[in-house]
Amino acid sequence: MIVMKSFSRILPIAAVFVLSCICFIPATSCEGCFAVVVGKEASVDGYVIMAHNEDDDPPQIVNHYKVPRKKHASGKKVRLRNGGELNQVEETWSYIWSEMPGMLYSDGYINEWGVSIKSDMCLSREDKPEITDGGIGYMLRRLVAERAKTAREGVLIAAGLVERFGYIYSGRTYTICDPNEGWLFSVVNGKHWLAKRVPDNQVAMIANTYTIHRVDLSDKDNFLASDDIIEYAISRGWYNPEKDGPFDFARAYANPESASSLYNFGRQWAGLRYVTDEAIPLGPDLPFSVLPRSKVGVADIMQIMRDHYEGTSLQSSSPTKSPHESGRPICVDRTQTSFIVQLRRNMPLDIGIVYWTSLASPCSSTYIPFHFGISDFPVGYSSKSEEPSITFFNEKVNSPFRADPLQAFWTFSNFRSNVDSAYPGKIVEIKDLCRKVEKNALALQKPLEEAACRLYTKDKTTAMQILANYSQGIYLSSLEAMGTVLSKN
Repeated sequence: MIVMKSFSRILPIAAVFVLSCICFIPATSCEGCFAVVVGKEASVDGYVIMAHNEDDDPPQIVNHYKVPRKKHASGKKVRLRNGGELNQVEETWSYIWSEMPGMLYSDGYINEWGVSIKSDMCLSREDKPEITDGGIGYMLRRLVAERAKTAREGVLIAAGLVERFGYIYSGRTYTICDPNEGWLFSVVNGKHWLAKRVPDNQVAMIANTYTIHRVDLSDKDNFLASDDIIEYAISRGWYNPEKDGPFDFARAYANPESASSLYNFGRQWAGLRYVTDEAIPLGPDLPFSVLPRSKVGVADIMQIMRDHYEGTSLQSSSPTKSPHESGRPICVDRTQTSFIVQLRRNMPLDIGIVYWTSLASPCSSTYIPFHFGISDFPVGYSSKSEEPSITFFNEKVNSPFRADPLQAFWTFSNFRSNVDSAYPGKIVEIKDLCRKVEKNALALQKPLEEAACRLYTKDKTTAMQILANYSQGIYLSSLEAMGTVLSKN
């Protein structure tokens, strides 16, 4: 009771409030998405932290679900989207699902063991892919979430699926993490792939082009790959050992235009500058990962995910426009959702796994924490599981602002639209009010989690209800802050 009274004083809320980058394959490709993996020794938590900005052209909607464990009958099959089949396992794990209906490569998953998976488009050179039974794309990440208990197991599951069916898009890098390990799994159109573990004491970032360069395939603790990853590159003329020296995966397999795009290496460079004192030249030859100057926490990553190249030569020169109107920073007006996930094992995973999610561009939104053990997301976090029409989307986001707790995605997207039209005049207020909500959330996190941990073994339901109330309070406080900003002339 003392905890809840303190909570209500810090987060006053009106009682009336109740309670996947890449576009479609036929569409033009969008240069979007950005990911961060913090090794466990580089993290203030002592465990891996993973983050991702999901950038996709509108019209979109993002739904959130908590999917329970499921038992499956013997002999049941899993059918892939293009016709392939594989045997279902006896039991699939519970997971949090961030769904973008209609998008083949934009969904995100965090399962009950902390295995988390998301992806960034990375175009490859491959133009002669080997595909079997229609190949695999959309279902790869879900199968990892349903079946893997560790990140390494997730990499091997994904690799087995790619080698069996063939990957149906040009290329992609999946971030696959658990509390102890973070991996970048780079897949090429067809049946070739390579994965590298992020060093425990380092931080890795990726922005739409392969970042794995030098490899040591004899080091199975840190590298995994398809058997002929080097031989195939030689056969295609992408790698000449005599001329090129040691094998460089990214140089051999990446689409050269994508690898040399400022839109891609510029964002990776911008993100890395937040965590290291090392002077990293702006250019395509960036390090896979870096040693941070200090331990990295959730608040640090929030700042990275909101970056617009502030303080650099790449920053927009116009003081009267939204930074989303020029260049290609980490945070853009096409960021449909952003998340940071804490993967901690020093407490029950229901409490230790925390999914901080922001809907719409994180610079004009609030990261709201949800613990894995909650029974479900607030009602407003899911809607119809179908892609909206452009007419409906524009109608929702371009209307006058109204905070609706039953429509989270539309409220945050509408707020972004209103803010972008008056960005310079409103952004300071937004930072002050919305960031205050996040500071309160971070300040309350530890005492509430400690209370929940004490209760957990005796009364799990009450323990998780404390944390669900915490999330709901942060959510409603965010809506209140947004309304406050836009109610002022």
